[in-house]
Amino acid sequence: MMTLELIRKPVAGDLEAYEAFVTRHFHAESDLLSQMLRYALSSRGKGIRPMIVLLSAGMNAPEPQAGLGQRAYLAAMLVEMIHVASLIHDDVIDEADERRGRPSLNARWQSRNAVIAGDYILARNMSIGMSSGQFDLVAHVCDAIAVLCEGEIIQSDKAARTEMNREAYFDIIRKKTASLMGVSASAGAMAVRAPRERVERMRRFGEAVGMAFQIQDDILDYTRTAHTGKPANNDLREHKITLPLLAVLEQAAPQRRAELLEKLALCDGDPSAVDELQHAVEQGGGIRAAADVMREYLRQAVEMLAEWEPSPYRDSLVNLCAYVAERDI
Repeated sequence: MMTLELIRKPVAGDLEAYEAFVTRHFHAESDLLSQMLRYALSSRGKGIRPMIVLLSAGMNAPEPQAGLGQRAYLAAMLVEMIHVASLIHDDVIDEADERRGRPSLNARWQSRNAVIAGDYILARNMSIGMSSGQFDLVAHVCDAIAVLCEGEIIQSDKAARTEMNREAYFDIIRKKTASLMGVSASAGAMAVRAPRERVERMRRFGEAVGMAFQIQDDILDYTRTAHTGKPANNDLREHKITLPLLAVLEQAAPQRRAELLEKLALCDGDPSAVDELQHAVEQGGGIRAAADVMREYLRQAVEMLAEWEPSPYRDSLVNLCAYVAERDI
């Protein structure tokens, strides 16, 4: 099975330098805010987005170099801190008590303080970016914030009305997940001043990977043995219609579809409704159908890398696609 350690290998040294870059720049004067900041930054997860930034920078650099440099580290930081802040805000919205097996910020310090901490991370991120003078990178990455917010609003609206169609689903995951993955890949290319057409191609590569990544997340939510760091069927409890359930609803007769949607409306308080929908998705081929869509996005992503010369960076980006398909955590 593909591992992140293998994928990170070409940029291992740069990732260490990047971590030092983040530590140097992210601090606060308030003791409480400093404590919250350290806690949030110590549980950033796998670091897939900054890794994509640095692999893209390495693949697009005009010539091999020992270190990708401060501009690449800035691009990685701008992307990752938007992601970190969005997760803090998501946990507040979802009233989540855990994040990656640890108490969430809102569980430890209350929702009001968690929102402020997320806002501080965004503000500090933009302040660092602007003071660096790398305005092209800042402008490129900042567009993602509005897109993320729009995706969250659309998803909340659809969940509240327990309605979804394929077009809306893909629009939501493109905005909430794929857009930032796309910006990660394109910002890496921009950081080493790649030509505009290559920056755009990297954006499309990252978006395809991001679409697959989120679909796999949605599949894993129906997989009770997956090690996701959150309870199985969490999306059902939040009344979210993701691709595995959507694929079943699309094939269901009108009366059966209405029955399934009625069950979905009960999932936040009725474990039997959750079990019934879990069974319906498994038996109705929803997981299999979603996996087929996920693999097609990864096929497109790998195809987009064909114009680059072989290199350890390109190999790692190809391997990242395999990792997305295989992962259960």
